Amino acid sequence: MTQALERRGPDSSGLVMRGHVGFGHRRLKIIDLSERAEQPMVDPALGLTIVFNGCIYNYPELRAELEALGYTFFSHGDTEVILKAWHAWGMGCVDRFLGMFAFVLHERETGRVVMARDRFGIKPLYLAEGDGGLRFASSIPALLAGGGVDTEIDRAGLHHYMTFHAVVPAPRTLLRGVKKFPAATIRVMEPDGSAKERIYWAPRYERRAEDGRLSAEDWRDRVLASLRTAVKRRMVSDVPVGVLLSGGVDSSVIVGLLAEAGQADLMTFSVGFEEAHGEKGDEFVYSDLIARHYGTKHHKIFVPSDGLLDALPGTLGAMSEPMVSYDNVGFYLLSKEVSKHIKVVQSGQGADEVFGGYHWYPPLLHSKDALGDYARAFFDRDHATLATQLAPEWLAQEDVSRGFVAEHFAQPGAETPVDRALRLDAQVMLVEDPVKRVDNMTMAWGLEARVPFLDHELAELAARIPPELKLRDGGKGVLKDAARLVIPHEVIDRKKGYFPVPALKYIQGPYLDLVRDTLTSRAARQRGLFRPEYLERLFAAPTEHITPLRGSELWQAAVIEMWLQANRI
Repeated sequence: MTQALERRGPDSSGLVMRGHVGFGHRRLKIIDLSERAEQPMVDPALGLTIVFNGCIYNYPELRAELEALGYTFFSHGDTEVILKAWHAWGMGCVDRFLGMFAFVLHERETGRVVMARDRFGIKPLYLAEGDGGLRFASSIPALLAGGGVDTEIDRAGLHHYMTFHAVVPAPRTLLRGVKKFPAATIRVMEPDGSAKERIYWAPRYERRAEDGRLSAEDWRDRVLASLRTAVKRRMVSDVPVGVLLSGGVDSSVIVGLLAEAGQADLMTFSVGFEEAHGEKGDEFVYSDLIARHYGTKHHKIFVPSDGLLDALPGTLGAMSEPMVSYDNVGFYLLSKEVSKHIKVVQSGQGADEVFGGYHWYPPLLHSKDALGDYARAFFDRDHATLATQLAPEWLAQEDVSRGFVAEHFAQPGAETPVDRALRLDAQVMLVEDPVKRVDNMTMAWGLEARVPFLDHELAELAARIPPELKLRDGGKGVLKDAARLVIPHEVIDRKKGYFPVPALKYIQGPYLDLVRDTLTSRAARQRGLFRPEYLERLFAAPTEHITPLRGSELWQAAVIEMWLQANRI
């Protein structure tokens, strides 16, 4: 299992076995590069053992607080701070952590095991129960490497993948025997198998009484101050920190704020692709503009179409779950290049979900049917259509995806339809798509990505901003107002871009051969997920079957089968 995670942690490895608890770890050295911070970390005095993935940005402040309480430290990093914080504050320790994390620790005296995951689920944690035991890992392939996992396809998970734009909400995965540990959760398990858990963070998407007195300029200034803090927090490191620069507002403002904070010799990285079907495949004009403006050490990687094909096996191997977005391969190749220069980057993921940048939010402002309007914009297909595409034995008996969204929308704490959609996207879609994509593809090359837009204090502030301010100016209005005080306006006053990989959207030539071979292979025929007549329609006219979110139906079908075959499922 540990070997399967080697690429996520190429610098060292360790195993600790004691009684019926065994921990394994692969380390990526970012903070405290010495062997004193090796993992699994054992604190013999406190009787605690931990494995931890991520970074606690405020660990120096927490360490000082713990030292004032009488704790002494043998290392200089954040891992030991988590151990002492648990000992000092118990389940309340997670409320104090600013950062991204998944950790599991064991108490020697009581036999308890504690698991926790950060507020946005930036760092992954998968579980598999069986044979009277519980296993955990940072990826599904690592769990599979241990054997004994029930790999039957979960029909509800498949329904989510095919309907909810490949978003499979926790605790489900595509496999019946594997569960995702939920974000913003801490769980304490007793030796007898009983457990208690706490959801420790759930921001309210409502206006407070005092918010009505704030002007657009007040919100702008508060957002900029909070974002400035978020970016500064993510500079904590014992190695240099760079930026993945797409050329959009989100990554550009990170570069601007890092430059403003005095980050010298800042390295920035951009990727572009060969155009296809008349669609341009790069946004270098904007990333170049920002790189020149701030004098960064800029690196551009251009990927010809045949380079994509060569990178697909590695990209699929890096996926902890099947992920349909074309830019997986882009992030994979970009991360490969970046990892030659640097170990830590900041990235702009999360701004659209936190500040309202997507096209499906404005129609919800005055919606009389929020669930229907959201589903029409975001879902790849409805339940009736899916029934004509999946083989009958693989179709969930009910519309579980629409049911999930309806249940989420119905929860209290979100004032308007826009607030409900933003909450769903920030707490579910973001975790299961953009954030996971960035984590998987960067960590495949031993590269740590930090996401300042997912600073939880910034997100709490954003949740209170009136929706109409967020949706102004084509979306992210209040963020663009803040950005104007930092970066050149040319980057802001432009059509919204995305990470285009045209060759995977308009599947032709060798790509069509690849997906046809995959979906007609013996393994695929034996599994029989899709109706043969549906696949034939896709093969005959790939470019005509594009989902509402501009995704290829054929690519979606191919990715799930390629991932299953790559993991020998």
